[in-house]
Amino acid sequence: MDVLKAVCFAFAALSMIGSALAQAPTDYSKVEIKTDKIAPNFYVLNGSGGAIGVLAGPDGVLMVDSQFAPLTEKIVAAVKQISNSPIRFLINTHVHGDHTGGNENLAKMGTVIFAREELRNRLAHPAPAANGTPGTPAPTAALPVITYSSPLTFHMDGEDVQAIPIPKAHTDGDTLVYFPNNNVIMIGDYVRTIQFPNIDRANGGSLNGVLAGIDAAIKLCNAQTKVVPGHGDVTDRTGLINHRDMIISIRDKIAPLVAQGKTLQEVLAAKPTADFDAKVPQSNTTIERFVTQVYAELKAGK
Repeated sequence: MDVLKAVCFAFAALSMIGSALAQAPTDYSKVEIKTDKIAPNFYVLNGSGGAIGVLAGPDGVLMVDSQFAPLTEKIVAAVKQISNSPIRFLINTHVHGDHTGGNENLAKMGTVIFAREELRNRLAHPAPAANGTPGTPAPTAALPVITYSSPLTFHMDGEDVQAIPIPKAHTDGDTLVYFPNNNVIMIGDYVRTIQFPNIDRANGGSLNGVLAGIDAAIKLCNAQTKVVPGHGDVTDRTGLINHRDMIISIRDKIAPLVAQGKTLQEVLAAKPTADFDAKVPQSNTTIERFVTQVYAELKAGK
């Protein structure tokens, strides 16, 4: 029995060490911002965190999302390589810090921040962490100055940029940003091309909302539309359809198991994502999260 206890203790200690290593803080000094031009006057910046969209032209710069605060100086420098015009507007696609962390810094530079009212509220009154620790409210300067509940249009740089609310998808404050003349969609985190979906139920996300949001994006697309996900490679209309169909297939495998009263562990053991694991680059780290989220939502009868 003592040996068994020792083995269990050692395993627990190794698990804790592995978890700690996995959550080691990012060294932002080593992060490089990569810039890709994907349309006539539209660029995507990638560094650490969510993708950033940049519309540039004579009327100034409009950005979508701001990554982490320590990267703002590098991000601004990357934008300066695109345009000497000021960053006039910033649209947040959702509340998470890898998309809103630079808000305060940009606001202090004169950038006006736009987002859903739900997003502003969650920045100001964040949900507790999984362990119950209270969230830390964002600084006042980081909060969106202008909020909306219906589509909002920006007429600038030869574009009619549409900020379209997507209710209860990845979170309850999501926005799809459509650039019709560049034929680009910034879709935020309710589509990730390198992972299974992440339905942030603690921040108001929902399975049905994710599916409805993907359908809304599909309707905007033609065969040439470039869809920029929050994380992963740029995709297109076909990619969105395949992503939606994958979610529905996995849901339809989990639903009867929930109806039969199976436990979460039994559902995980049934491997409902097996048909897609080889197609999702980070499947090994996102299967359990996604299946758990779908199970919880179906269990709750939503």
